Amino acid sequence: MRYVRIPKDRIGVLIGRKGEIKGEIERLTKVKLTIDSKTGEVQIDDSNVDDPLAPLKVENIVSAIGRGFSPEHAFRLLDDNTYFILIDLREYVGRKETHLRRVKGRIIGREGKTKRILEHMTDSLISVYGHTVAVITSVEFMETIRTALEMLIQGSKHGTVYKYLQKKRREIEMEMMF
Repeated sequence: MRYVRIPKDRIGVLIGRKGEIKGEIERLTKVKLTIDSKTGEVQIDDSNVDDPLAPLKVENIVSAIGRGFSPEHAFRLLDDNTYFILIDLREYVGRKETHLRRVKGRIIGREGKTKRILEHMTDSLISVYGHTVAVITSVEFMETIRTALEMLIQGSKHGTVYKYLQKKRREIEMEMMF
């Protein structure tokens, strides 16, 4: 049995119209979800599961939906080579709202430009929601995107981060060729 808490305003997305998203998660993974709409707590019952990784995958899917991803994007986490990263910005800048807003602005960029570049350069999906940054990415780019985000959070210039991403992307593409 696993438990995940998600924001109350994301419960409707997790359940879906007429329960279709919840039903799809249960059908694909053979887990049973119990959702408390008052607290946002989601109970994952893994007693009938064949795949030992299924409960962890469901936990990641539920967390991803809770952190702002669409169910379609979150379902990518069913793939064994796709990972979920959750970064709590408060661990880097504290709880002050002005600091959180500044760092989120650095990650998103003007009109979403920085976020789009990060996603494109690392074949990832990024969601900035509340005080967190969530990423759905492949194993190849997992450390690269985490490092790039940490560089932005710690105040590195955007150009420096983009150069780092270009270098890492070339290295990863070369490794994949051999």
